[in-house]
Amino acid sequence: MDVKDYDIGDIDMAWCPGCGNFSIIKIIKRSLAELEITPSDVVFVSGIGQAAKLPHYLKCNFFNGLHGRSVPVATAIKATNPRLTVIADSGDGCNYGEGGNHFIHGIRRNPDLLHLVHDNMIYGLTKGQASPTSMKGMVTPVQVDGVILEPFNPLTTAIALNASFVARAYCGDQDKAVDIVKEAIQHEGYALVDMLQPCPSFNEINTYKWYKENTYYLEDDHDRTDRSKAFEVATDLDRLALGVLYTREKPTFEGQQQVYSKEQTPLWKRGQHDPDTLRELIKKHRD
Repeated sequence: MDVKDYDIGDIDMAWCPGCGNFSIIKIIKRSLAELEITPSDVVFVSGIGQAAKLPHYLKCNFFNGLHGRSVPVATAIKATNPRLTVIADSGDGCNYGEGGNHFIHGIRRNPDLLHLVHDNMIYGLTKGQASPTSMKGMVTPVQVDGVILEPFNPLTTAIALNASFVARAYCGDQDKAVDIVKEAIQHEGYALVDMLQPCPSFNEINTYKWYKENTYYLEDDHDRTDRSKAFEVATDLDRLALGVLYTREKPTFEGQQQVYSKEQTPLWKRGQHDPDTLRELIKKHRD
């Protein structure tokens, strides 16, 4: 396959010049193409925000829903048809703020999906107020005296909840980001990839230069099964580690339930789904 298989033609992308989302969409296209996954076998689920627009610019199936609600919808889609490649894709505000509760319980359920979070440490769509991951002291149009709260740490949260795959990537290094995303897609279970990206319009601190100076890659001998070490690495906010921090084997949500077994006919293929049958089913349950 080729990345062009995911192109939808000449479109107007509503992202600012220099936005990290341009790199992220290239990373996504390359990852899916290199894994030989056809557009018809992929479903993106996104919420609200600049990051959540990404599926609009891809040739694929997608569900664009409410702010912060991508993970439960993605879980339902994967449970209904486990043969699909499902990606919950949105920003740090959408996933860690409005969607924080779903983030936690998505980890607990462990559906077999990629949870890709565009983390630019700011709310971009709504013009630059602090997000859950904004650095302390950052001045914004809303936090005029600087952010007073400690930033939310998604990686330590995921590791503390014993997520089955926890990684951080950086959109400014597309080759290594593709490797991380591909591994996350192939992982069987919930896979968090916190994708660092600059927002040149509303975040003057976390620039491409800042990320280059304040990130590093984990060594090849990093033991990704060592939960305590992974937690220690994730707590360091002075130097942000890139790579796969933690993995573990864990039964998936859909695999633990008889009706969702991959060996059986997926739910969407079972029974009759014509409007009359559905109306009768709804009436039966209402009565």
